[in-house]
Amino acid sequence: MEAETLALAQEIDFSMWGLFARATLTVKLVMLLLIIASVWSWGIIFDKLMSYRKARKEAKAFDKAFWSGEPLDELFDQIGVEPKGRAERIFAAGMMEWRRSHREDGGLIANAQSRIDRSMDVAIQKEAEALQKGLPVLATVGSTAPFVGLFGTVFGIMNAFIEIAQQQNTSLVVVAPGIAEALLATGLGLMAAIPAVVFYNKLSADSDRIIAGYESFADEFSTILSRQLDS
Repeated sequence: MEAETLALAQEIDFSMWGLFARATLTVKLVMLLLIIASVWSWGIIFDKLMSYRKARKEAKAFDKAFWSGEPLDELFDQIGVEPKGRAERIFAAGMMEWRRSHREDGGLIANAQSRIDRSMDVAIQKEAEALQKGLPVLATVGSTAPFVGLFGTVFGIMNAFIEIAQQQNTSLVVVAPGIAEALLATGLGLMAAIPAVVFYNKLSADSDRIIAGYESFADEFSTILSRQLDS
């Protein structure tokens, strides 16, 4: 009898596709939701890794040009009013307000410094929003995916007990498929959550460092313009 049970258990398909195909509709929906969340998370992760790498490269190149000793007006004329780089856009925002603050007689309109600072702060805020876009999705997946997987696990185990009650049999052939289906839902939940949490923490830290660099540049640029205003 025991040998017959083992033989029947070996005939059951315990592959991921087999478990998915045998699962109930509710558990299938949970698994599909977790797979979609995982793919979505990895898409955001790769997009942000490339975006942050590009932002650091652009900031480094612009920083080199800014401190090269070239006159700021000439540098601004080179990059234009709508530059592609993030750091360049912050610089352009400050320079545009600097030029708008000059009267036709060459004098400066009152409170020019505060307007320049606000213009750069707004530009930094826009860049920060762009850099951090998608990170809340990683946080949501990281915090909810294990519970969604647990929801599927509860249904899987419940179905396993229902199967036991219907067949009045606690053999491995009856119990194993339901338990395996339940554990697969848990595994998919963890597979979606763990990378999302790890990369959310990393990308948040990277984003904070990039934004801090923009803020430092804005402070240094504001100091340079302040000296010119005082003179």
